[in-house]
Amino acid sequence: MAMMVFKKYFHAGVSYYGVSDLLELAKHTHKFESQYMTKMIGKLPEDEEIYKERSPLCHANQLQCPIGFFQGSDDFVCPPPQSQELYNAALENGVATFYVEYKGEAHGFRKAVNIQRCVSNEIYFYSKIFGFKLADETKNPPPIKNLPDGN
Repeated sequence: MAMMVFKKYFHAGVSYYGVSDLLELAKHTHKFESQYMTKMIGKLPEDEEIYKERSPLCHANQLQCPIGFFQGSDDFVCPPPQSQELYNAALENGVATFYVEYKGEAHGFRKAVNIQRCVSNEIYFYSKIFGFKLADETKNPPPIKNLPDGN
């Protein structure tokens, strides 16, 4: 999500259970990755400001690019509130956005039906943002908020 907030490389994007708050991730991540953030960013609490500087959520007011969110309800690596908060920031910024939470999914979707829905809904989102016609109709696409007129 940092690429969507800090850089202007993309015209639209979709986050699959993405990290938006590095500090929260470092404080609450599971044992397997508990030292990953220390090696990549720095030690807590002495490097807390670096974590904040690099967390997209701390700079959500800079989000100006259409963005969608796919999230697992049981994700303990990147809990739903992280995606929900950035989604809400996108709404407040007037950015085209959607949020879909899959019940029973965690960090990395496992159910084939949900993976297929994500791909279909992601392409649908891009078709609305970039104005191209899809070959096949998307069944039950997520509602896109703040969609510019004409799309």
